[in-house]
Amino acid sequence: MRVNILLEGFDIDAPWLYGELKKYIKPNHSVAVLAFAFRENRVKSPADWDALYSKENGMYYGGIVGGFAAYGIPEERITFVNYFADTGESAARKMEAADILYFLGGLPDRMMNRIKEFRLYDVLMKHKGILMGYSAGAVIQLAEYYLAPDEDYPEFQYFEGLPYLDKFYVQVHYTGTAAQDTAIARALAERGKTVYATAFKRGAILVDDGNVKLLGDVRMFGK
Repeated sequence: MRVNILLEGFDIDAPWLYGELKKYIKPNHSVAVLAFAFRENRVKSPADWDALYSKENGMYYGGIVGGFAAYGIPEERITFVNYFADTGESAARKMEAADILYFLGGLPDRMMNRIKEFRLYDVLMKHKGILMGYSAGAVIQLAEYYLAPDEDYPEFQYFEGLPYLDKFYVQVHYTGTAAQDTAIARALAERGKTVYATAFKRGAILVDDGNVKLLGDVRMFGK
């Protein structure tokens, strides 16, 4: 049985999430963190990657590992897939051994390119456990997703994701801006699928074997 968890951020131990997620995330689980969504202008070397995600000095390491610690998962059961240090083979081994695959935020189209570069697509599609991610790591779980214009993507665009979910779209970091509302209206007009808008740092979507549950502050547009 596959479970998809689409999040706003890596604060998975937030009170409004914890009660529901603890039904799924268990102390005996192992986690593989896919840190592939980084910006090229920020991460150009192994040292740059380490500054974000390494145990020694990673800016985000403590928050990511600490979130899982709240569910009883020890640090030694969490591994990071490192774009600069791993090969396609070693990345696949980490992911195949994990109960939970965790997609980090950043740029989802870059993440998808790197997944293909490492030939991990089939490994990801065969995973039958928990798939979870925030921001970019949320939308990439959709067969197709759109992005509203922002500082990274100047124009509305549709992108190819991972075909776990195909019946809805997600607008992450929703604050009701004109750009976001225009993008939602366009997606509804052009594709006719429901759009779930997760409020900035306050909304999430859980899909358990096809059954959708909205957590926190999520608005539904369309059907």
